[in-house]
Amino acid sequence: MGSKVELIRTTMGQRVRLLILGWLFVGLCSSALYASSSVRVIDGDTIDVGGIVYRLHGIDAPEAGQKCDLATGRTWSCGQEAIAAMEGLALGKDVICDNRGQDGYGRTIGVCKVGPTDLNSTMVERGYAWAFVKYSEDYARVEDRARQNHVGVWQAETETPWDYRAHKWDVAKQDAPDGCPIKGNISNNGHIYHAPWSPWYGRTKVSVKQGERWFCSEKEAVEAGWRAPFWGR
Repeated sequence: MGSKVELIRTTMGQRVRLLILGWLFVGLCSSALYASSSVRVIDGDTIDVGGIVYRLHGIDAPEAGQKCDLATGRTWSCGQEAIAAMEGLALGKDVICDNRGQDGYGRTIGVCKVGPTDLNSTMVERGYAWAFVKYSEDYARVEDRARQNHVGVWQAETETPWDYRAHKWDVAKQDAPDGCPIKGNISNNGHIYHAPWSPWYGRTKVSVKQGERWFCSEKEAVEAGWRAPFWGR
């Protein structure tokens, strides 16, 4: 009788341990870390790490063609500077990103690090990105310090990237077919879409006869097999 009781206890204990391991595995998968030194910079807040496109959580960098104001009244190419800053932080490094789910464009939302350096935070700290408080306030205090130090985009009052995108969109859709202003272009680099804030938007022509097309949203373009341009290296 005693041996049977011990056998039951052992079996139950094994089952409990298996359940616990299963829960731990699911938890790890949901916030899994991915590391790679194969990195490509798409723009100031989006990078490709080992073939996975990460949209950096909680920040919004200026668009590639965006210019920001200086205290002197002149402007500087803040979008290109943000891309260069991300290249300096990530290229050739072992980048580790966590997984916080996907956005509407199939990109993985994550915090990316090189060693102890939080790339998301560093971009905001150096004035190359805003804290994207619409979605998260994780970097709001970091932005406050950047503003106080007048670094990067905080050298003078300037347009935020979300306002920049909205204004470009409103102007472009007035002349676009059916008010759908995203241009789907086919080239040697593949099927690439250009939103109104793309630096190449004005020079991109849409040839419907060649299979190119207009899209009403970035999500629609992605679902049809087009991708956003890579602005960095």
